[in-house]
Amino acid sequence: MSVDFEMDACQADIARIVEDVFRTMLNLEVVPGKTTRCSEPDFVTASVRFNGEWSGALLVQCSGSQACALTTCLMPDLIPSRVDDDVRDSIGELANMVGGNLKSLMPPGVALSLPSVVEGVANCHEVAETNAATTISFSSDLGVFWVTLAQRTDANDQIVIAETASHRQFVQ
Repeated sequence: MSVDFEMDACQADIARIVEDVFRTMLNLEVVPGKTTRCSEPDFVTASVRFNGEWSGALLVQCSGSQACALTTCLMPDLIPSRVDDDVRDSIGELANMVGGNLKSLMPPGVALSLPSVVEGVANCHEVAETNAATTISFSSDLGVFWVTLAQRTDANDQIVIAETASHRQFVQ
C-alpha cells in the first residue's frame, strides 16, 4: 500500500536536512542550487530504500574525488586517494543519515534499508518515468553533489540507480 507523500512540498525539508547533516557531521557548509547533472565516469551513488506505507529511495551522488574528500571530512585520520571500502562506507553513511532524518517526515510504518553504494558508472541515475522524483543539487567548497528522492508509485516500478551498457542496478 502506498500513501500520498508530497515530494515537491518536502524539497525545503530535504535541503534543510542535507545542510544540517553536512554541517554537523562534516563541518561543511552546503548550499542548494540548480546545477545540471555531472557526466564524470567516476560517479559514486549511495542509496537507501524506504518501504512500507510509502516506497521509494533516496540517492546521494558525487564524483569519486569528492567522495574521497567527503570521507576525509567525516573521518579526518583518513585521506583516501581513490574510492575504497572506507569511502563507500562514508558515502553510504551520509545517505543513511539524510534518509533517517527524512524518514521522520514520512507516514508511520516506513522502514529504511541499509545503504547500498555503486561506483564507476557514467549514467548512474535514472528514475522510471512512472516514478515521481525530485533532485536537488548542492554546492560546497568540495564541489557539487546531488540528492534525489524517488517514489515508487506502483509495486511493479523499479528505480534504476545505476546503469551501464551491460548492467543495471535497481531498487526493488
